[in-house]
Amino acid sequence: MRSTKWVAIVGIVLLETACARTSDEARVRSTIAQMQKAVEEGAPRDFMGHVSDDFTGNLGMVDRNGLNNLLRVQVLRNEHQNVLIGPVDVEMQGDRATAKLTATLTGRSDGSIVPERASIFSITSSWRKEGSDWRC
Repeated sequence: MRSTKWVAIVGIVLLETACARTSDEARVRSTIAQMQKAVEEGAPRDFMGHVSDDFTGNLGMVDRNGLNNLLRVQVLRNEHQNVLIGPVDVEMQGDRATAKLTATLTGRSDGSIVPERASIFSITSSWRKEGSDWRC
């Protein structure tokens, strides 16, 4: 009898955990991680899938197409690229969010382990919920 109760309790806990909804903040963080992975894999199209059509950056100096071109240059210039994301601070405001982070991009075009290029960016990005997805 005791083992039956134990199995029932474990089953209920697992069911509650499986049905728990991912918070919007966790979704924004997950999207940032997916974007990081896309850059490291040299997949600008996957990165851009998380960017809204009306994206502007760098105080309006870069639009969505400009960002896409910058990513494509990064991939063409570097055979290997790495992205190190510092702590991500996400502030939620209903269906909008702001994420602040530091990203260090390194790249190399040969097989060495030492990067030839590196850039550090302090990023403040705005996010909006579109359906169930969060877009930059």
